[in-house]
Amino acid sequence: MASGHSQLAEAALSLLLATLALSTGSGSSEAASSSRVPAVIVFGDSTVDTGNNNQIGTTLRSDFPPYGRDMPGGSRATGRFGNGRLPPDFISEALGLPPLVPAYLDPAYGIADFARGVCFASAGTGVDNATAGVLSVIPLWKEVEYYKEYQLRLRAYAGAARARAIVRGALHVVSIGTNDFLENYYMLGTGRFMQYTVAEFSDFLVDGARRFLTQIHRLGARRVTFAGLSPIGCLPLERTTNLLRGGGACIEEYNRVAREYNAKLEAMVRGLRAKLPTLRLAYIPVYDAMLDFITNPSKFGLENVEEGCCATGRFEMGFMCNDQAPLTCDDADKFLFWDAFHPTQKINRIMANNTLDDCYQQGVL
Repeated sequence: MASGHSQLAEAALSLLLATLALSTGSGSSEAASSSRVPAVIVFGDSTVDTGNNNQIGTTLRSDFPPYGRDMPGGSRATGRFGNGRLPPDFISEALGLPPLVPAYLDPAYGIADFARGVCFASAGTGVDNATAGVLSVIPLWKEVEYYKEYQLRLRAYAGAARARAIVRGALHVVSIGTNDFLENYYMLGTGRFMQYTVAEFSDFLVDGARRFLTQIHRLGARRVTFAGLSPIGCLPLERTTNLLRGGGACIEEYNRVAREYNAKLEAMVRGLRAKLPTLRLAYIPVYDAMLDFITNPSKFGLENVEEGCCATGRFEMGFMCNDQAPLTCDDADKFLFWDAFHPTQKINRIMANNTLDDCYQQGVL
């Protein structure tokens, strides 16, 4: 009888373990990882700025319609450069966190909100501090200072141990670099073009990115994504610039520079992972995904990949993309770009999913 009871007990235990395995395995790896991510923390430029520029003295803003016209719950211009949500918002939601990542400078939010997600990004900024000066926005070094201040506030709110756990467990999303070339180097205003060849400037930026990543790691960041550049010569604004020069297609020189910069950035990421074994760092290959949208639009239900939805879509962004602008499209989901510089909400959702896939593949989540 004892043997029979033992066999029954073993069978019952096996059934219990099998049930548990099925219940945990039935969800995706994403769901399993999401419970371990307490917050999403964001650094960068307009591709991820959820509203910080609303609170500073810059003309580079988007806190007015038609920006935000397709936000969940109805039209709401939050300062996001797009018709709706940005990639960090979708990433946050996918990880079981709030569907909107709040801007750190937005007075409507407090530390209880920021404990689950916070954005320090500023539209118009770059890795090079000189880039931020062009349009008087928040430089990257200041974003890091806000990160330090945030951690002090978080410790006061949640206690030292819990604050440390939030920062270490958080997914840090970084998207920056386009403005360094298009707003800084090629616009000639900062003088960087006289100091460096474009290859040297790329090296300068990659070194700056390395120092930034090393610094936030020292401050506690352990899970980080860093996005490469898109085909920046194919932005509608750059196509228009090329048209004025007698072209009209993508500016291939800019795309080549983006590819070369990305190769250096990816190599830096590999080196930093080896040097800092506690840093789980993913390089996000934005270029390939954006090029796929451009070359295979029908695969994604896109009808226009050359112009933005807002106004003529050729040069308007910021204050030029406003409610009085004629010709704004009815269905932004048919467009790759919302304005002459920024993707639509539909594309942001896809890019967020791609970022999460890269995180799982590269061991960040």
